[in-house]
Amino acid sequence: MGCTPSIHVNQTGLVICRESEDSNSHIASYSAAYHTRVVKSDGTTETSSGVAVTSLDKQSAFKELVPLTLKQGNESLNIEAQTQTSIRIEMKSTNNEVSLGPMKLKQKTMSILLVFAKEDAQSDGFWWAADKIGYKCYIAHNPETAMENYLDKHPDVVIIDHRNSKHFDAEALCRSLRATESSEHTVIVAVTKRYALDKEEPSFLPSITAGFNKRIVESPNISMCMNELLTLEYGEVQSRLKLSACKAVFSALDNVSDAVEISSEDLEVQYVNHAFERLTGYSSEEVLGKNSSEIVKNDRNRPDLNDTINSQLKKGKYWDGIYHTRRKSGEILPSHCHICPVLGQGGKISHVISIKNSTTDTSHILKESTEFNLVNGRLSRQSSGLHGVPRRKESIARIHSMTIEAPITKVINIINAAQESSPITVVQALDKVLEILRTSELYSPYFAQQNMKDNDPMTSDLVSGLVSNVKRSLTPSYLSDVNSNSSGKQGSDLQSRRPSHHSHLHIPSPVTSSLSQVPDHIQEILDKDYTWEFNVIELEKVTNKRPLLYLGLKTLTRFGICDFFQVEESVIANWLKLVEGRYHSTNTYHNSTHAADVMHASAYFLERERNKAVFDQMDEIACLIAAIVHDLDHPGRTNAFLVNEKNQLAILYNDQAVLENHHSALAFQLTWKDDSVNIFKNLETDDYKILRQNIIDMVLATEMKQHFQHLNKFINSINKGCLKMDETSSMSGNGSPDSTMMLNQLSAPENKTFIKRILIKCADVANPCRPLDVCKEWGKRIAEEYFLQTDEEKARGLPVVMPVFDRKSIRIPKSQLSFIDVFINEMFESFDDYCDIPELISHLQTNYQYWKERDEESSEKSEQENLPNGTTEDDT
Repeated sequence: MGCTPSIHVNQTGLVICRESEDSNSHIASYSAAYHTRVVKSDGTTETSSGVAVTSLDKQSAFKELVPLTLKQGNESLNIEAQTQTSIRIEMKSTNNEVSLGPMKLKQKTMSILLVFAKEDAQSDGFWWAADKIGYKCYIAHNPETAMENYLDKHPDVVIIDHRNSKHFDAEALCRSLRATESSEHTVIVAVTKRYALDKEEPSFLPSITAGFNKRIVESPNISMCMNELLTLEYGEVQSRLKLSACKAVFSALDNVSDAVEISSEDLEVQYVNHAFERLTGYSSEEVLGKNSSEIVKNDRNRPDLNDTINSQLKKGKYWDGIYHTRRKSGEILPSHCHICPVLGQGGKISHVISIKNSTTDTSHILKESTEFNLVNGRLSRQSSGLHGVPRRKESIARIHSMTIEAPITKVINIINAAQESSPITVVQALDKVLEILRTSELYSPYFAQQNMKDNDPMTSDLVSGLVSNVKRSLTPSYLSDVNSNSSGKQGSDLQSRRPSHHSHLHIPSPVTSSLSQVPDHIQEILDKDYTWEFNVIELEKVTNKRPLLYLGLKTLTRFGICDFFQVEESVIANWLKLVEGRYHSTNTYHNSTHAADVMHASAYFLERERNKAVFDQMDEIACLIAAIVHDLDHPGRTNAFLVNEKNQLAILYNDQAVLENHHSALAFQLTWKDDSVNIFKNLETDDYKILRQNIIDMVLATEMKQHFQHLNKFINSINKGCLKMDETSSMSGNGSPDSTMMLNQLSAPENKTFIKRILIKCADVANPCRPLDVCKEWGKRIAEEYFLQTDEEKARGLPVVMPVFDRKSIRIPKSQLSFIDVFINEMFESFDDYCDIPELISHLQTNYQYWKERDEESSEKSEQENLPNGTTEDDT
């Protein structure tokens, strides 16, 4: 007599029976033929001899392979009978037809993924149970393989060994599976320990929270395993098949032209489709959970109409007729309406369905004549309306037919609807509005370049140079008579002077690593950092061009960065040293002093009361980090220059926000290279992702090309809300519910993003709002950096991006006035309306007046000397 065969299941799903040397030869031959099999995705079974056996011819195949009866002791097992039973179950399970109302669904053969670290009687039990019924079965021994198989095979059921956490965390694996898109259609089952009756069993609630649908108490009995699997197929798996079909039904409803509303027996709205939103003007979020009759209530319907409808519904009958619907705008529209009940348990009404025809018949208002015309080579159907103006409603290209609506689409739909009954003059005006709305950049202003050039060529060139990557001519028309020759040697020197994005400056190690080590003469200047009058230029001088380290360490400490990042102060200091070392001290403007200045302005703005109410600590830290790195490794040249010279960074970033992408990318690369400078190393993964996204978004916002888009979004989304908040606060106090609600709206993620973008943009170009002496110094520095770029462009034969910055013809006061007029005034006025910064506005007005007087003096002197564009030493 041989020993009972032992079963082994390897990772690929291959089932092997091992026998002892003295095992019965019949058993061995049976094992080789029957037990060694691989379940394939196509439902076939491959024997060890390589012969594929389908479920239809298994019975004849197995009859030939198993002609014997095994006897063990007094027990007798007829294998042929078991095989026939298995085949009958399998053939039945592959033809399941499921009904969902009138829908007929076909349930495919169920597939199972077993996740067991080690093979034991329980895993074998499920494997053989699946084999007998005819299910597809796969097995994995670790979370990685399980996830790989899950994403590849998409099993209906995943059975995870939850009896022991020694090998892997079953709940963590379940959460990982649930994080995938297709997991909503999967049943995940936990196999748990069997406890003695006198021992308290732990709660299964944490496992349910992790995503498990069911638990099975361990039992290797194959019959028990078969019953559990059959229960899953006809229960949970079948329910998920129906839910999947419901998803298809809802998708169909969202694509029909009629407005569909589903409500409870109490007329509480539970679902509306896209056509309902278009018809009524309400979004689904605004109507869900509200009483259906109250939403569209108006005095155009008969007083007893609702009673008539309810009477029909209670009888289980539908109601059909004209129903007037009140839109969100107050407009009342008649529509053909069909309302029917859905009967549930006990024959009682469970739901009420309302279907309104969204294409209203208005023939009683205006007779229409429909004709087909050939327009642009296409057959189009036009409907003539008032004054012979083509009606939009019947156009086959009408935008109402779109099933995926963006907010701008809804705006266009409203305008289209308004055109249908408007006079010809209004229709023509709205057509112009639609042309504007259909452009791709709604928030970017249109500059009338020709008019701007005729009236103010300097402003035109300044704007074009800062917001465009377009190549410019070597010499502008108004400077054509000025000699612009520069030596080739100078251009070559400039090119070699400008460091590549891999070079960096070394900061000597004796620099302070703690606030307690700051020298007194530096500390005296730092003590004024909380005021707007703080002079970063003075700090630059006393720190030997290392202001970012000292000011950064003090500012970041004030905002609790060490506690937030859970790192030592030395890590912050090391990081600041590293970052400051990658700013180019040879740049006259874009250097670490500018970074320190932007960080100081950002910190000052964060201390405003409204920002303190809107932002949390992560927002504050993100703003400060973004300010510190926003010009990291800046070469002292503009994006347009890099694009024109085909710089490797421009090629890398596809000419789009070249420097801004480089600044943010390099900041994270440097931070993660060395643990001693890695300020992010102790952050939770989710927190790091949010912080990183915020920093990148703010750095990218500093690109001047996107200036007007960000500003217009801020004005439309934030300023208008703040105006309402201020009015509410003045009338009912700061603690009123309306004021609190509006503050919560400002704190919404999207609105906080708009605010942070404008915050760093204002900090980046706050020079005209600084005290006059500081403003003048920054004006001189930026002009010199642009001079150097123009010199190099001419020396190398590159297009001149900003011809206005020619050191032989520049009028710095005029360039400052143009910059303030175009970019500064509106942005800072809007930011002042938001967070109240009157001291900045005061400095801005003073500085503007100063530059205006200097420009007038320069113009007068230029006229006296008969120079086209004269300048004086004071101007520079």
